[in-house]
Amino acid sequence: MTDEEFTDLPDLASRRVGGAVVFANDELFAEKENLVRPEEPVFQPHTFGHRGQVYDGWETRRRRDPGFDYALVRLGVPGVVRGIVVDTAWFRGNYPPEISVEGASVEGYPSPVELEHVEWVPLVPRSAAQGDTKNVFPVAVEQRVTHVRLCLYPDGGVARLRVHGEPVVDPRLLDVGPVDLAALENGARVLGCSNRFYSTPNNLIAPGQARVMGEGWETARRRDDGNDWVCLRLAEAGRVRLVELDTSHFVGNAPAWASVRGSLDPDNPDGWFDILPRARLQPDTLHRFAVEVGQDATHVRLDVHPDGGLARLRLYGALTSSARRRLGTRWFDLLGEQQARDVLTTAGLSTVDAHRIAARRPYTEPGPLLDALAELGQQRAIGLLVGGS
Repeated sequence: MTDEEFTDLPDLASRRVGGAVVFANDELFAEKENLVRPEEPVFQPHTFGHRGQVYDGWETRRRRDPGFDYALVRLGVPGVVRGIVVDTAWFRGNYPPEISVEGASVEGYPSPVELEHVEWVPLVPRSAAQGDTKNVFPVAVEQRVTHVRLCLYPDGGVARLRVHGEPVVDPRLLDVGPVDLAALENGARVLGCSNRFYSTPNNLIAPGQARVMGEGWETARRRDDGNDWVCLRLAEAGRVRLVELDTSHFVGNAPAWASVRGSLDPDNPDGWFDILPRARLQPDTLHRFAVEVGQDATHVRLDVHPDGGLARLRLYGALTSSARRRLGTRWFDLLGEQQARDVLTTAGLSTVDAHRIAARRPYTEPGPLLDALAELGQQRAIGLLVGGS
């Protein structure tokens, strides 16, 4: 995957999607929380506090021993990391000459002390870094990551850490009610759009509500007879029951109308069907439309007429049973070794059986995993991992 391709993927560590810096061994000059701020770093010359020049980033003191500095980041959306950007903007004489990034796959919400004892997998090996630069590193590790550790050798400052990747949802969270099939955190992905002049369409499917207009998707003004659109791949195959189109904060630039179509075969022009026929929209409004659709979809296309901006798109519904099994199998295949064993023992397997089942990965398809668990009579584990037989 090229630099341009992976940087177009969502930032799984961004504060905007719930990411947080849970610990740093040192932050004397500048606080660790700046690492995951979604905004681009800024610099105000000759702005000094009682600890020195104020930087929009994370900066440690000068080391006088052979150690290194590090920060622990909990991803807002766990997933497979495809690339990392270590941005040293404005750090020119105080940047780290080398960095590394590791990832961990962990159950639950461990404390910083507990994270010190988990298995860390190299995502970016110890590598040279430049000052005042977006240092870009592709990642080729096929594992679901919940936390990352940024290490500086020996010390210095980093403005932002961007962890671009593909979300991988914990399928156990999808069995308790309606599923937002278009949610970033559930694995949906923007495949393309007509225009992204003001902001990225990835914002449409981000978690939470948009706080300002800039946290939505907005197109340039059209001067022709066409209209703007976004195409999405859903988290998996499912049937939509409720459509939410949110124009919050878009007062003079909301679309006049919108429609949503779905498909199981997006390359077939005749395979598309209406989920929401063309509907009138109001500015600065959360619109909810109950829909009766008799077909499943894996892809959707949102058309806005003629142009404008939306804060969020939500498509609530239910996964098909085969989709739930595929999601569960892929998730289990991508877990770290320890987390995979922990999931199985929590579901009731013995330590020996959990080790044996985890060691057979990848299963790739639901059938072999179902058979392996069924041989052990582990119906509870089947329900948790793949949603039933």
